[in-house]
Amino acid sequence: MEGVRCISSSLVQASSTHRVENQRVELTPWDLRLLLVGPIQKDGVTVSDIVDPVYVPSIVHSFFPLNGLSNYDGISQPLLGVQVTKLTDGVFIGCTINHSVVDGASFWHFINSWSEISKGSIHLSKPPIFRRSFFDNTTEYPIRIPRSSVEKLRGDRFIPPPLVERVFHFSKQNIAKLKAKANAEVRTNISSLQALLSHLWQSIVRNKELSPDKEMSFYLTIGARPRLHDVPERYFGNAAKAGIITMKVNELRERSVGNIALEMHKLVHAHTEEVCNNGDSDICLLAETLEAMANDDEFMDTVTM
Repeated sequence: MEGVRCISSSLVQASSTHRVENQRVELTPWDLRLLLVGPIQKDGVTVSDIVDPVYVPSIVHSFFPLNGLSNYDGISQPLLGVQVTKLTDGVFIGCTINHSVVDGASFWHFINSWSEISKGSIHLSKPPIFRRSFFDNTTEYPIRIPRSSVEKLRGDRFIPPPLVERVFHFSKQNIAKLKAKANAEVRTNISSLQALLSHLWQSIVRNKELSPDKEMSFYLTIGARPRLHDVPERYFGNAAKAGIITMKVNELRERSVGNIALEMHKLVHAHTEEVCNNGDSDICLLAETLEAMANDDEFMDTVTM
């Protein structure tokens, strides 16, 4: 099978009194550091218990492995975790992967390839490319992180305040309207994502009690593959850069969505191949902020319930 190495083959299921005790899953020490797989059973929890509530139930976080770990924990913890949770009337598959290893594009490449393998495909339609030869060859591998640096990072670990989570669904039609509105306001080529993120950012700021002069920052992840000519689309790894937009609260409240999106547009276009070579709608907010957004007609008019 091109691009795929079979580690082992075994049936994985919840514990049973008829369990075969001598069944073995053989992994090398390196494989064990990379992979974490676990079956979990949640008796009494149904699919509707998960998808029907307005806010994402806190139990959903237990459906994902490796919770609470940061990227640097990958030096001693698995880089990939897969957890299958059996509900009363369904199954939830949670996947967690270290962001230092792959970006969003490679993560979905992995999921789609896994799906093809599960369906019995002999050859992957888009085999991943693991080569690193198109990068600076002066980097020594493996990359070693000093223990003192890791301990400092752990000491500075950020503990967020209690947050609630809600999923907003934007239909294709509403996103198209947002994009058209943004482009009409600034007469340039604003993308659908830039228009949506600007609309979202503006709504969050509008519904928080903030000083008008306070500076707010938006971290925008920018894909580097289309900007680096030597990096193929199927490159499996992390090829993303983080850009930052900073605006004052009063600017975000008073400007149009198109004007905010224009700042994102400028940031994206500023990330040329030279800039990329120099270096990396699910919302978690305070409960009162999410509730205010839900009561914001201008924001909710674009949301499909």
